[in-house]
Amino acid sequence: MKLVKSLLLGSAAGLIAVGGAQAADLPVKAKAVEYVKICSLYGAGFYYMPGTDTCIKFGGYVRADYWAQGGDYGFRQGANQGSNNRLTNYWGMRARMDLTVDTRTATEYGVVRTFADMVFTWDTQAVSNSNPSTLNGTPNTSASLGLYHAFIQFAGFTFGRTVSIFDAPWQSYPAGGPDTLPGGSNHVTGINQVAYTADFGQGITGSIALEDETTSAGGQSNLWNLSSATAGGIITGAYGANNWGGTRSPDITGAIRVDQAWGLAQISVAAHDMHAAYYGATEPTGHPGDKWGWAVQGSLSIKNIPTGAGDSINLQAVYTDGASRYNFQSLFPQTFFMYSGSGIAYQGLGFAGIADGVYTTGSGIESVKSWGFRGGYTHNWSPNWASAIYGGYGAIQYGSGGKAAICANMVTLLGLTGNCNPDFNFAVIGVNTVWTPVKNLAFTADVSWSRLDQKYSGTIASPGLAAAAKPAALYELKDQDSVALLLRAQRNF
Repeated sequence: MKLVKSLLLGSAAGLIAVGGAQAADLPVKAKAVEYVKICSLYGAGFYYMPGTDTCIKFGGYVRADYWAQGGDYGFRQGANQGSNNRLTNYWGMRARMDLTVDTRTATEYGVVRTFADMVFTWDTQAVSNSNPSTLNGTPNTSASLGLYHAFIQFAGFTFGRTVSIFDAPWQSYPAGGPDTLPGGSNHVTGINQVAYTADFGQGITGSIALEDETTSAGGQSNLWNLSSATAGGIITGAYGANNWGGTRSPDITGAIRVDQAWGLAQISVAAHDMHAAYYGATEPTGHPGDKWGWAVQGSLSIKNIPTGAGDSINLQAVYTDGASRYNFQSLFPQTFFMYSGSGIAYQGLGFAGIADGVYTTGSGIESVKSWGFRGGYTHNWSPNWASAIYGGYGAIQYGSGGKAAICANMVTLLGLTGNCNPDFNFAVIGVNTVWTPVKNLAFTADVSWSRLDQKYSGTIASPGLAAAAKPAALYELKDQDSVALLLRAQRNF
């Protein structure tokens, strides 16, 4: 009996041990995989970030540009394009990738949004006579990285970098066109700011913002001490030393917009503080007092016009007093020159300078006034073909004190004989056609003509410009023209 009992107990223990071992060998139940889910709350392309209630969307474009004549697809500018000689690039190419990241989360305060837009670009490199080897230089400085947008939106507020609320929705492209279109503001590459927008319903909104104009693509316009002018600077359009002091106040901007099915209307205003540094190199030399400039702009877009489905007309006009960047926008050069032929001198020369204000040592700031307009009409021939015509016009007017000081420098430093007037007008007109063979793929051909209508006449004895390979000689002051062609292929994603 004892033997049987021992055998039974031993067998039971063995079965338990074997069963325990087999149980330990069984696979543990796998945790459920969290697959990426589509987020339909904010439109196509959004997905839920795994494990969160935040939706994210990636987008952007890849672009290839090919241009002939014209710097930056507009007019000849800078030490290479304006020289109109063997240093001028008669053609160029650009490769660009734009990447956007958009996140949105629903909260009890509304949607919290973040948005970033990063741009990677490689351009044909410019060349200067002071360093001809830069065409094959190392490193190639024509590669660039840009951050156009980086902002947080919460409860009507925007914190970070994006376009200005002063701008029209189409920036400086009412129907396409070059980056150098005058006649209104443009912060398409972004400006640092804090803004608040109130929605009054039925497409009516009001916005107010504090913006840092020093962080726009071209920064502030010039604030010249005309007493520091040089002959070499004047012939490039720089009428004095650009003498901004440190920041004291951001630009204060506001806008009222009506955006409905028929189109859009907007009134924008801006206030801009002109804060100069010292007259001389040290504090005891003194300084001019601050002066506030301002700008006002009206924008109008008309949609669904009788000429065809999707056709549109975009118009805007602007006036500035001490805030020239709101007319000759952030991508427009604030000093430039253009050379051409002449029948009475070595060559013809046109130059222009843009400023918010000017002064001489011991005097106060005199604001520079400007006005301009731009517009465009787009017609859709079919779902795959569209054409447009566009134009822009801007004018700069110096005050009596500024004109007197500039003209005195022109006579003393350059021996001007003839009429002296630093005011100028600049106009652009162009046409383009866009072919969209498939969705989100477009091919564009754009031709534009630009004209500098400067108010000088006569001749000057220029000291020459080494960067443009221009010798010291007699030059005729005259108006200038330029024609530019842009071909573009762009794939949005």
